[in-house]
Amino acid sequence: MCGAPSQGQGLEGVDLSTETVIQGEVTRDGSPVPAAYVRLLDASGEFTAEVQSSAQGHFRFFAAPGSWTLRVLSAGGRGEHSLVANRGLNEAQLQLDG
Repeated sequence: MCGAPSQGQGLEGVDLSTETVIQGEVTRDGSPVPAAYVRLLDASGEFTAEVQSSAQGHFRFFAAPGSWTLRVLSAGGRGEHSLVANRGLNEAQLQLDG
């Protein structure tokens, strides 16, 4: 069983001066997609982590600063987004294409 934390949007108690947070929402046609699998891949494309989006389509990762790819898989389609994450809050919107 995965020990991933709840995927809510609150950041109470998180020190954004020392943490790198990548979070966002999975959507399709403007609506949130619950229970989508969001994967975090490092700069070389290697799998690093995976979480399931919340009922509101939210996801969150705590990562190191650097280049990352987010890949989302769902019965409703797939999507991908690359970003360079810096210390602090890094937001990403993932749109399903299928």
